[in-house]
Amino acid sequence: MKSKQLTALGLQHFVAGAAYNVRTNQSPEQWVNQVQRILVDANMQPRVLYSADQVHGAHVAYAEGTNGKPYHFGRYFEATDGLLTDQKGVALLIKYADCTPIVLYDAVRQVQAIVHSGWRSTVQRISQKAIEQMVTQFGCQREQIVAFLGPTIDCAHYEVGSEVYEAFANFKQRDAFFEREKEKYHLDMAGANKAILLEAGILPEHVEVLPCSTYTTPTLHSARREGANYQLNALVTMLPSDEA
Repeated sequence: MKSKQLTALGLQHFVAGAAYNVRTNQSPEQWVNQVQRILVDANMQPRVLYSADQVHGAHVAYAEGTNGKPYHFGRYFEATDGLLTDQKGVALLIKYADCTPIVLYDAVRQVQAIVHSGWRSTVQRISQKAIEQMVTQFGCQREQIVAFLGPTIDCAHYEVGSEVYEAFANFKQRDAFFEREKEKYHLDMAGANKAILLEAGILPEHVEVLPCSTYTTPTLHSARREGANYQLNALVTMLPSDEA
């Protein structure tokens, strides 16, 4: 499961599915083992890896290489759902089950961001905030940024209540990614996040959506399918180091 665009542009990235588990309710030793396995299988040798205490918010933190807090493996940020860096050899890891992982990359400026966009973060337009930081802090051009939406839950299996539908009230295209069924709704997470990216100025041809559902794909974890003891997938990205 790789992005054709990101691969062509040279950004290292890896989708870690059901063969791994990065949920942090396991022991520190088990978590470190899982991350180490992912890096080996991804053929990545970062000088530092960043992860985050994800809270379904919209904070995007800059991973400089020495900031953040020390963690079981690498470093991390508290209350953060997006990571951003222009540093080579810095790997970014986002955990997810049915939420949408999104990678943003400007190959010209060599800046990348990765965000965890559940419905709450989608309402807060976390990917748009990451794009704005790329533009204002690093001089990225929106027309040069490519976006990759990794595996997320499909619309048919993502039933939500009316409160979720109402939370999207300020989205002009809301009914394009909601399907109503009596008093319930089904939410198209990929569609909603793609709409945000296009609204933020990303070119349609630069938005790549992986046509793969976490719910229906047995090689991926899904909270809706696995229940209370669900495990977590990971998406890891890295700008290659000068030595690579």
